[in-house]
Amino acid sequence: MFGPQGSGKGTQAEMLAKKYKLNILATGEFFRKEIKNGSDLGKLAKKFIEKGRLVPDVVTNRVIFDELGEKKYSAGFILDGYPRNLNQLDFLEKNFGLDRIIQLDIDDKTVIKRLGGRRICPNCGAIYHLENKPPKKDGVCDVCGANLVTRSDDRPEAIMRRLWIYHEQTEPILDKYAKEKKLVKINAKSPIEKVFNKIIKQLDKK
Repeated sequence: MFGPQGSGKGTQAEMLAKKYKLNILATGEFFRKEIKNGSDLGKLAKKFIEKGRLVPDVVTNRVIFDELGEKKYSAGFILDGYPRNLNQLDFLEKNFGLDRIIQLDIDDKTVIKRLGGRRICPNCGAIYHLENKPPKKDGVCDVCGANLVTRSDDRPEAIMRRLWIYHEQTEPILDKYAKEKKLVKINAKSPIEKVFNKIIKQLDKK
């Protein structure tokens, strides 16, 4: 799954995983879990993520290699948030490879608007949006009642940094897969279900 933050990668990955009975490896969620647990890996990742920077390739590549070696991924998998640059792509191609690349295409202005309204539950991980998916009670999680927060990487300066990284480092990957005719490009500004149906329609053609 490719696309800038706020494009809906996580949501679409979950829906696709359910339909095709695949496991997801989302590097962002993996690192956030490590940060919450206070592990050494989490402490290292936190220094980069809070500034909107990528965790160093040598660390991320090791995580990918170790995780995808687990039995649950043997029947196939969905990657969300990896690879993010050509170095990571080279590592992935040498060790695993990809069959289909889904690009959720969205403009920067929409991304900024979406992320500015995103709120998460620090306790159970539920995600809300002030406009599109507000909690029943302002600032409180519907699921567990914890106070909602803004992720550190959803702050304006971090958003702009991450968008720059995406355009400069990740988009060249898409050019490569487009030439190989593996790329499925979808307009991500549509409603969630419509985006999902477009993805399925394109995948069923292959």
